[in-house]
Amino acid sequence: MGVRLRLPQKTSPRSPSYLLLCLLALSFFSFTALLLYKVDDFIAQTKLSPDITWNQHRGTSSRVNLSAKPRDALRLTGSSNALTSLVLTNLLSNQRVSCRNPPGRVVKPGKPNAQTFSGKENAAFRVVILSGKLYVDLYYACVQSRMMFTVWGILQLLNKYPGMVPDVDMMFDCMDKPIINRTEPHKSFPAPLFRYCTNEAHLDIPFPDWSFWGWSETNLRPWDEEFGDIKQGSKRSSWGSKQPRAYWKGNPDVVSPIRIELMKCNHSRLWGAQIMRQNWAEEAKGGFEQSKLSNQCNHRYKIYAEGYAWSVSLKYIMSCGSMTLIISPEYEDFFSRGLLPKENYWPVSPTDLCRSIKFAVDWGNANPSDAEAIGKRGQGYMESISMNRVYDYMFHLITEYAKLQKFKPEKPYSAKEVCEGSLLCFAEQKERDLLEKSRVAPSMDRPCTLPGEDRNILERLIQQKKKTIEDVRNMEMTRTERGSR
Repeated sequence: MGVRLRLPQKTSPRSPSYLLLCLLALSFFSFTALLLYKVDDFIAQTKLSPDITWNQHRGTSSRVNLSAKPRDALRLTGSSNALTSLVLTNLLSNQRVSCRNPPGRVVKPGKPNAQTFSGKENAAFRVVILSGKLYVDLYYACVQSRMMFTVWGILQLLNKYPGMVPDVDMMFDCMDKPIINRTEPHKSFPAPLFRYCTNEAHLDIPFPDWSFWGWSETNLRPWDEEFGDIKQGSKRSSWGSKQPRAYWKGNPDVVSPIRIELMKCNHSRLWGAQIMRQNWAEEAKGGFEQSKLSNQCNHRYKIYAEGYAWSVSLKYIMSCGSMTLIISPEYEDFFSRGLLPKENYWPVSPTDLCRSIKFAVDWGNANPSDAEAIGKRGQGYMESISMNRVYDYMFHLITEYAKLQKFKPEKPYSAKEVCEGSLLCFAEQKERDLLEKSRVAPSMDRPCTLPGEDRNILERLIQQKKKTIEDVRNMEMTRTERGSR
């Protein structure tokens, strides 16, 4: 039987110098716990459907709930501050030898918490890397082609750094919201889970999302190509000739209260904002001609609003070079935690949203040089996150994670080996075109190496970020108070 990456859907609603310190803030959200466990024993006792393949017709699918009583109970370990914090400086470095100014290193597991847990998982698929080969075990269907492009990304990592990626066993989920809550009580604590976003309340480990290799359903090309096109589009008009208001175009119908609230701000004179509804079904019929991202850099300000959870749109919005107005996010992906307010974006309050947007627009129009500089730094930040940096992040994340596993990974009995040929064979033509575009060759350089940590710098930057956001809020309140007199 051929291995295929498409399952029925589960429904659900490059590097400027300043960045060398910027990404130190990436460990703002630390993982307070990482579970060390016998993964193979754990998974082997789960019940999986023998009929699951990667190419079933897209339709309704239910999650396979993985639950078992492993011989060794799962233990909540000491703090790990944290995998993503450790490796994200790779995104900054122009040097292939040393990753400069790292935010920290993984803290080796200390004395385990006295409480023990039995295992309970919510993974969509399991990835096992053994001697440079990739094995995948599928549990439930991901939305659209997320799983296919994520697995392809891991295959490209193995191609780029042949023989260097350690043996590892990882569980992935591909839905939007993190699910491993760090505070709620667990009768059985979930094993570590990789996904596309996380937040302070959850332990899910952020991994680059599928769209870095392309998103066939929305006509988005691989990241390096898409960024280059957007940057070129941003040069078509000077800052002074761009429309002096904030712009957002997206889908509000994704169970997103903040986007519903944002729709109320669609008034250029009153709120200085142009808010447009995106109808993806109609866009698809028109070949996505009206939604080309390189044509959406005509405003001085662009708004980022989360959807059902985090949104892949952030990297495209910031790529325009407009001053990005980020409405206080609840979720963050692997790179967004390095952003600094008033450095490469402007923070917008979800409280009294329209007024906060209007304040940002008025401030920017009154301080055009400063606003333009913020936008350019935001664009530079995204340019620093080339695919080379993305692969370095993935390499170091997996390497550090593998160090924490206290067992020898083995191929699960129900997993199948996946290679480029098997994946491409079963991809649709549009998907295959995008996958081929994002194929990489073995690198002549090794990944950068990670130096030691400097927690003092990190803590100062975290506090600086908080203070800057508070300062902006105070500026808004002062203006509101003056206006009410």
